[in-house]
Amino acid sequence: MTYPVYEIDDEQASAIINKEENCLNDVKAIEIKPAKLSETVSAFSNSIGGDVYIGIDEDKFSKTRFWRGFNTPEDANAVIHVLLGCHNLGNHLTFEYLACKSYSGYLLHITVKKVKEIVKSTTGEVYLRVNAGKIKLDTPEKVRRLEYDKGIVTFENEWVECPLERVENSESIINFMINVIPTGEPKKYLENQDLVKDKHTRVSGVLLFCDEPAVFMPKRSSIKIMRYKTMQEEISREHLFGTPLTVEGDIYSQIYGAVEQAKKIIEDAKKIGAEGLEDVHYPNETLHEVITNAVLHRDYSITADILIRIFDNRVEIESPGKLPGHVTIENILDTQSARNPQIVRLINKFPNPPNKDVGEGLNTAFEAMKNLKLKPPEISEGENSVIVRIRHEPLASAEELVMQFMQDHAEINNAKGREITGIRDSNQMKDVFIRLKDLGQLERVPEKFSTASAWRKPQ
Repeated sequence: MTYPVYEIDDEQASAIINKEENCLNDVKAIEIKPAKLSETVSAFSNSIGGDVYIGIDEDKFSKTRFWRGFNTPEDANAVIHVLLGCHNLGNHLTFEYLACKSYSGYLLHITVKKVKEIVKSTTGEVYLRVNAGKIKLDTPEKVRRLEYDKGIVTFENEWVECPLERVENSESIINFMINVIPTGEPKKYLENQDLVKDKHTRVSGVLLFCDEPAVFMPKRSSIKIMRYKTMQEEISREHLFGTPLTVEGDIYSQIYGAVEQAKKIIEDAKKIGAEGLEDVHYPNETLHEVITNAVLHRDYSITADILIRIFDNRVEIESPGKLPGHVTIENILDTQSARNPQIVRLINKFPNPPNKDVGEGLNTAFEAMKNLKLKPPEISEGENSVIVRIRHEPLASAEELVMQFMQDHAEINNAKGREITGIRDSNQMKDVFIRLKDLGQLERVPEKFSTASAWRKPQ
């Protein structure tokens, strides 16, 4: 197969030569052994993906890098053949060549995608990308952990020691059966779905049909809600307001209970705006869909509860487990990979299912924020969790918000500006005032200096 060759300019070439090696990028010299390179590719593909540039040398003493590519694209064929041989489909790799008139030779640029399958090196070993390096998963337990992370195996199918009567006589199964098979017997249905045997119930069965799953799965089946009276990113116990709430029960009840409790807490919150203290409103659809997503797609093999943190200017929902399969931060709205397919399928049969539009949850959440002219949710992936932040920050520019405030107020200072715009850095807020000054919209209040400085409309 012939791969494309792209001409890049000096600025683009310099950016590649000096690219920082991290969890997303790596550079190699053309002498890299294909087998050694397969370890790097394995590490990227088993993590979140990344880019590898082959044809960059580095002086070990000065740490200076320089471009030294392949003489011809064909000279890199051995590398490509070995890498494709590590995986039957090779669907985790794309190749292209980069050329620049100021440098000799061709760089081989390899884009490594995250895929659901485990990608091994030429020796059959499994690697994981960590920061700017890689680690070998050298025990069955570590590989199993990766299988859970990728969604290759799912913890929902594991057996839990739970008596049959705790699921066949629960309020949850009765509610479910009335909606699905009104004349059916709970025990027969649970057996047909392979959810029970002897004195054991599958994890999915406990979560869906046990009224108190926390008894059999402690620290894996609850939602904790905490209120922090601050807008700061860095928080401590002193910011915690009141006693954290714990929402338990079957996951159908949990979802609706957590949404209701979170809304009550949010309704008591106030935000400083142009008119003083204002009520904080988040779209019900956004809270519902993000919490539903956290419950249905979390990794139940991790001993941790779902956390909902409510701040003065945002809500954070943290769900245990990394993004499953091939899902990344970039494609999460365009693709789907159910880590717990049985839970997703069965909960959709309940009356008024929380995942009414299967696969559309986060898209609905984003659309609801857009309709209220609020910034879209932010999604980030930590070491063992996914966090969705819903910020109560308008789409209007900081300059617009300041001038709206000035319609009814004589002056504004830096602290007030940060409160109404959501900007957290005082220097960034100062830059907003200076831009408005340059536009002739504001001027400094002459008699106020230093920390007491303020701005007003030109007199």
